[in-house]
Amino acid sequence: MKGTRPFRPRSSVMFTTLAVAARDRKRLAEISGVAARFGLEAVLLRLGLGGGGADETDGPEPLPRRTRQALEALGPTFVKLGQILSTRSDLLPADWIAEFEQLQSAGPTLDFETLRPEVEAALGGPPEQVFARFDAAPLAAASIAQVHRAALHDGTEVVVKIRRPGVRPRVEADLRLIAELARRAEQSSAEIARYRPRALIAQLTEAMLDELDFTTEGRNVDRFAADFARNRDVVIPAVYWEHTTDSVLVQDYLDGVPPIDAARLRAAGVDPHRLARVGAEAVLDMVLVNGRFHADPHPGNLRGLSGDRVGLLDFGMVGTVTPRRRAELISFVQSLAAGDGARMAEVLADWTEGTDVSRSSLTAGAERLIARHGQGAVDLPAIVADLMGLMRQERVAAPPDLVLILKALVTIEGVLSRVDPDFDLVQTMKGAWSRALFSSRSPEALRNRLIGALLDLSAASDDLPRLIRAASRRLAAEPATTATSDKETARSIVSAGRWIAASIVISGALIAGALLLR
Repeated sequence: MKGTRPFRPRSSVMFTTLAVAARDRKRLAEISGVAARFGLEAVLLRLGLGGGGADETDGPEPLPRRTRQALEALGPTFVKLGQILSTRSDLLPADWIAEFEQLQSAGPTLDFETLRPEVEAALGGPPEQVFARFDAAPLAAASIAQVHRAALHDGTEVVVKIRRPGVRPRVEADLRLIAELARRAEQSSAEIARYRPRALIAQLTEAMLDELDFTTEGRNVDRFAADFARNRDVVIPAVYWEHTTDSVLVQDYLDGVPPIDAARLRAAGVDPHRLARVGAEAVLDMVLVNGRFHADPHPGNLRGLSGDRVGLLDFGMVGTVTPRRRAELISFVQSLAAGDGARMAEVLADWTEGTDVSRSSLTAGAERLIARHGQGAVDLPAIVADLMGLMRQERVAAPPDLVLILKALVTIEGVLSRVDPDFDLVQTMKGAWSRALFSSRSPEALRNRLIGALLDLSAASDDLPRLIRAASRRLAAEPATTATSDKETARSIVSAGRWIAASIVISGALIAGALLLR
């Protein structure tokens, strides 16, 4: 194979000190062999797992390419790890990102007879009897599952997603080993620890375990269907739970056109311009209104349907957005549009919380972002690239949930710009802001927020008298030479504390009264 190196058994000693269970040692030996075959001793050395003997130029291919080839050879867990890393330009330089972006989840097709035992056990009988029609030839194949078309007895066209046999134990072993590698790497190097590798692996673990259990994907589908129940422009395929298990998922077949180019959409009777608007509004509603979003909206997971509707597929990877993160995203875009460096620096401080990045560095970074992107049309991919570059320069890792959100927005912006060159995601975002505002003002949402605020105020009121007394005692114990201004400050603190305590009581009474009246 081009780009590979002769197998060198000596490199397997790099992993012998890892604390792994006996059941994982066979897989560990396979990983060690692949690492040696692609000459990745330099990578292992950087992680504190190797003993030297090679450098980054060792081999006919560049190190990033050899690493990508090794990940492909190691299977779905490592491919998914590479795909996650391809979004982490805050951690990796451009040449590594470019290689990892080539990683695909496609897998070789399997003869259906290989899958039959798994399918019959899940369905309770042969698929030819369970369905009115079942196509043995696969519709698509990926590293974890294979998809077949079928029809229910009432004539409904469906797809049957079948997990590959034996994939779960291998993925679980990989996750255990990678978690141990991350732990060792973080302990061996303070520089590596800055990038929080264990947090990255936690994200990988959650994503892989969710993808392995098709009931998780089915529940995700139902949640998104509920989110868009009133939006007829967005189509979510129904799940047929009577035929669904953790290894088999049956849902509607969406007969549409992937949004790859405008001409193909027009030929199918779909208006590319309106489809782009509908798709953008759907994704923005996920992020800014619903707090739950499709984390991988690439063309293969989207369909242009009749009536200029958008169909969404494959809900194995889903992200969530907290109210705080939503507010930060809106504040970031608004500060960019307004040229408000101080406000943007506040957002960057939230995103680097817990690190030693100085406020002056964040302010300078915010000013650079505004200088480059604060005028004219907004280029979201360029903004995100510069933001991640700032993180990499400061040697900190961006929060994983933030990276997932930005990746989804950049992906959908790229997809929709291909079918509508005039599409502007940031302009469309302005309309989503108002929907986000009013979505949180429903009576039930207001009630929940008021109760939460009351509980927070109640908790704070328990501590305030103690804090006021402590401050009074501290100031009363000061020598007689204490400056008059300090005594004035003390009186101000005590007075303010009393007013705060009174405000808490009054606010609590008002809120409670409002709830009772409701």
